[in-house]
Amino acid sequence: MGAKAGIGAVGGSAGRSGAIAASRQDARAAKTAARRDAILEAALDEFSAKGFAAARLDDVARRAGVAKGTIYLYFADKESLFQELIRAKMVPVVGSLELAFATDLPLRAVVEQAVEIFVREVYGTRRKLVIRLMISEGPRFPALAEFYYREVLARLLKALRGLMRRAHERGEIADDTLSRFPQLLGAPGIIAIVWSGLFDRFEPLDVRAMMRAYFNNLFGAGTAA
Repeated sequence: MGAKAGIGAVGGSAGRSGAIAASRQDARAAKTAARRDAILEAALDEFSAKGFAAARLDDVARRAGVAKGTIYLYFADKESLFQELIRAKMVPVVGSLELAFATDLPLRAVVEQAVEIFVREVYGTRRKLVIRLMISEGPRFPALAEFYYREVLARLLKALRGLMRRAHERGEIADDTLSRFPQLLGAPGIIAIVWSGLFDRFEPLDVRAMMRAYFNNLFGAGTAA
């Protein structure tokens, strides 16, 4: 009995030690993720304030409350930091939109979902700053524009082409114009983001209503099924 009790005690001690080690590992992982997120948020602030060329990693580190060397534990250089900012901020929304566009719901219902995703997940968040940055910085830094196209736009355009092709085949739209030029569907979102950065303080824009009006004009007034 004594030997069995001893074995049980050893096993219990090992179990507790394993749980403590796992807890510490989880805490370290959470701290690492929080520091990485802080660097990305600071980078978004710095790039938005100064542009890509003028932004310095020293200032990103200062905003994030870390040493400059800490940034290099996560990102190789300023360009990789900008790329990860795009990936972290925009790719989750791309995934949500791809799922919405892949359904067999009527076109108007899918469009309504897409409007809500854009307003809630992009326009209503700091993600719109990333899009503003690409509009302003993309022409001067083609490698960043190419990365954004590959990670964000190419996926969205492919999903939109599929959605418009199916809608055309079902007779929901008259021709294949929108499957050939899906960029037209993104126009109100770009207008909203540009307007918010330049003129919203003079004339606030009801983005949701504006986007619905645009799609009513494009597809005809109706209700989402």
